[in-house]
Amino acid sequence: MTSARNGDVIVVGSGVIGLTTAVVLAENGGRVRIWTREPAEGTTSAVAGALWWPYSVAPQELARAWALRSLSVYEELAARSDETGVRMVEGVLGEARLDEHAPWAAARLPGLRASTPEEYAGSGLWARLPLIDMPVHLRWLRERFLRAGGTVEVRAVTDLAEAEAHAPVVVNCAGLGARELVPDPAVRPVRGQLVIVENPGVRTWLVSTDAGAGTTTYLFPQPDRLVLGGTTDEGKWSLTPDPEVAARIVERCAVLRPEVAGVRVLQHRVGLRPARPVVRLEREVRAGGGVLVHNYGHGGAGVTVAWGCALAVAGLASG
Repeated sequence: MTSARNGDVIVVGSGVIGLTTAVVLAENGGRVRIWTREPAEGTTSAVAGALWWPYSVAPQELARAWALRSLSVYEELAARSDETGVRMVEGVLGEARLDEHAPWAAARLPGLRASTPEEYAGSGLWARLPLIDMPVHLRWLRERFLRAGGTVEVRAVTDLAEAEAHAPVVVNCAGLGARELVPDPAVRPVRGQLVIVENPGVRTWLVSTDAGAGTTTYLFPQPDRLVLGGTTDEGKWSLTPDPEVAARIVERCAVLRPEVAGVRVLQHRVGLRPARPVVRLEREVRAGGGVLVHNYGHGGAGVTVAWGCALAVAGLASG
């Protein structure tokens, strides 16, 4: 049976899912190559707000298990150095209750509790969670992968058979690209728009959901900026920022944190989350004896489940 251990592996895709998976496989002894149509800084992952929480991802029980395995890694990385891009930051998850939304995580998140009126006007949960600076983290993942002996090739893949001709094990981490590559019409984009502004002194993150308006508003403080969001536009493919949407994002954030009003805008960003009704994480043994492992469809939770999924892939690829 073909195995990834001590064998050749091609990982298709270099977002956070692809890079994390490649790191785990390379450090497990595989000779791993990443094939990617664009460098990591050009992927959806580079645009992600990147707060650890299993947001809009299924199947729920598996996603929570992957998230908790990832949490252990992020806690370790946050304690290591600023080079990883991972910090443990306090904040409030609005419109959430401990008994309804977070009993699965309570044992792993010391201090998880209901937020106070001073912390948030509505009901919410106070937590200390991993917040990831994605451009920094993606660079760190790539460097860790290269140190493990991996290689990265900028190469557009139009057919998985192309990769299968070059390695006995192929891992499909193509994200939204899996829609055409597999092909899998169940994969769809969920467009997210962000506004990057100067940080006026916000130190805690905040996520607030307005069910009536159908909006989720968030503020994520990074070391050199403040990330404001966001949108969840199902089925929208445009990567062009909408000025009116950007203005509404800033307005909503200023309602929650008045000091944000009037801050200088540094950048507008748009990303397409690779959503699917359920994550596809499974192994195929191909007609010629090769192994194809799928790892895509993580929607807005790619960062949250990346390490848990990567460890699962390692098991499937070596099985």
